[in-house]
Amino acid sequence: MAKEGGFVREMSDREWKDFVGEGTRTGKLAVTRASGEPHVTPVWFLLDETADGPEVVFTVWGDSLKARALRRTSRFSLCVDDQAPPYSNVQLNGTVRLDDSPEELLAWATRLGRRYMGEAEAQAHGRRNAVPGEFLVRARVERVIARAGIAE
Repeated sequence: MAKEGGFVREMSDREWKDFVGEGTRTGKLAVTRASGEPHVTPVWFLLDETADGPEVVFTVWGDSLKARALRRTSRFSLCVDDQAPPYSNVQLNGTVRLDDSPEELLAWATRLGRRYMGEAEAQAHGRRNAVPGEFLVRARVERVIARAGIAE
């Protein structure tokens, strides 16, 4: 991809996976409201490498706008970016399924807590979020746009 003064570099498969898993970057989840309006909100997430390909994993409250939109359309877009030069970003698009299995919800909510809150808070975060009404979202990644060095 050409740009004035240089090139924006496309990330390799390994690069974008490492990029989205680095540190405590949040994802900006985009869904479509029933009215057709877009809705974007930050989410804590993990990337799960399954036999069928990568999936983004996060949780949602069952009555939230996010959960209702995901149930209605089963489509998602998630943007992950860095906040420092030379700036890079990854956009993931695909389809979702919601799961309310208590065991899976507890395991993933605990892993999310570990990533974003640290080891000391992981178990408490898992227990607090693995409750009736909360859902685990498994979002199959079907399309990736991953660009590095945007401001180089």
